[in-house]
Amino acid sequence: MKSSEFRQTKAPPTTRYQKIDPFPACKQGTADQNVTSGILPAAKASSPSTLALGANSQPSVTKAYEFNPLSDPRWEIFTAGHPQASVFHTRSWLRTLQTAYGYEAVGITTSAPDMALDNGLIFCRIRSRLTGWRFVSLPFSDHCEPLVRNSHELDNLLLHMRQQVDSGKWKYVEIRPITNQPGDQSALSVRTYWLHRLDLSRSKQELFRRLQKDSIQRKIRRAAREKLQYEEGISETVLAKFYQLLVLTRRRQYLPPQPLSWFRALVASFGDKLKIRVASHGDLPIASILTITHKNALVYKYGCSDARFHRLGGMPFLLWNAIEEAKDRELEHFDMGRSDPDNLGLIAFKERWGAVRIELPYWTYPHRPMGTREVWKRDILRRVVPITPNFILKGVGKLLYGHIG
Repeated sequence: MKSSEFRQTKAPPTTRYQKIDPFPACKQGTADQNVTSGILPAAKASSPSTLALGANSQPSVTKAYEFNPLSDPRWEIFTAGHPQASVFHTRSWLRTLQTAYGYEAVGITTSAPDMALDNGLIFCRIRSRLTGWRFVSLPFSDHCEPLVRNSHELDNLLLHMRQQVDSGKWKYVEIRPITNQPGDQSALSVRTYWLHRLDLSRSKQELFRRLQKDSIQRKIRRAAREKLQYEEGISETVLAKFYQLLVLTRRRQYLPPQPLSWFRALVASFGDKLKIRVASHGDLPIASILTITHKNALVYKYGCSDARFHRLGGMPFLLWNAIEEAKDRELEHFDMGRSDPDNLGLIAFKERWGAVRIELPYWTYPHRPMGTREVWKRDILRRVVPITPNFILKGVGKLLYGHIG
């Protein structure tokens, strides 16, 4: 739900790490006594699992251990030093998912409980009577890189997860990698999105010159002429203004809003690493964005607006403010998030800022074909949402979001 004031329009039918950002090497950690082997119902242990390498390889035995990333101290040490660990790997994000929706975080690794982590793949267990039981890495997260050294290591961990699905209890397993893709893609389905990132290595002046002149530069200057009011923070007052605009935006997208409890949980988990920015025309909020700072990146997670005032440039005004602040803090890139491939307006908007498009595949086992069912759901929402009062839409969002992660 990024830059969500834009309507969707349909498009025609081994090194140890792959280094992205310079961070210190992973440190050694102590083992957590809660670590168990295998992916079983929570808190139950078994003997380590046997993982095959594939039909064309010589058989070998690899032990897979389950661990709790919220309590195992090795996870925090490992992700702090790993160059591909993002905000979605943090305990703060996992804690938010647990608090708001009751999702249980689980990690698997080939590292024994008394050893520092060499790799890790994290999921949430989602148990829903409406949508089924599944493993997702991770729900409501734009991406979540498997922290592995190569595709063979990822295939081993995925094979273990596939065995859980094949046992009949779990409906499917899904991963959302940017870089580390499965080597064995048989029986997997893939749905591709776009991730946009803006390189902040240039000066502010250079970044501004690279902005599209008519739709971005002109709107930023218009906002200055209109003397839009700016406020930021994580108070209930600021959050209420953000949420008011979010409800309007989700209605334009024919969707119920996320529950307010989700955003309160985000604020509680991230504290001052999270910031809500609001632009107002007089006393009326007209645009708002929510960002999270993690390591060397500023992550743009949510944006919302009042469409009646788009001409005043509220969203470009807030995004440029965020970029300037990121430059002042010497951050290295601005993560502008995921876009659906058929949302051409959103994709164009992000690229007018100079952001680079990166392919973002979501892999699912077993194969899950996309068909008329998704179109049918969208058609119903397009008919029902416009005639539904806000208080009912909020109630529907509160009821359903835990089931659709």
